[in-house]
Amino acid sequence: QVQLVESGGGLVQAGGSLRLSCAGVDPTLYNMGWFRQAPGKEREFVAAIRWTTGNTYYSDSVKGRFTISRDNAKNTVYLEMNSLKPADTGVYYCATLAKLATRTVDSWGKGTLVTVSS
Repeated sequence: QVQLVESGGGLVQAGGSLRLSCAGVDPTLYNMGWFRQAPGKEREFVAAIRWTTGNTYYSDSVKGRFTISRDNAKNTVYLEMNSLKPADTGVYYCATLAKLATRTVDSWGKGTLVTVSS
């Protein structure tokens, strides 16, 4: 069982940017993903990066605004979030994916809170 630690959350105004980090695993060995959970809603997929090719995948709601990337030397995965909207508010979770195609999660981090004010 891996231990994932997210950081970088905080309060930002609409239109602003944040970069989340997820440390704890070698991203060249795992498919990695970011998910989020807004208050009163189910957890949803945000973005993923394939361990073999580095190919990236995004939900329609963040495509063009968010970028997932990895730094193999630092064993860290990032989520760069730009043009943030109040609808992006929630707890963001990093995860290892047992199956990327179905977004099947193997391990979760504890999450980091992102609040976007209008």
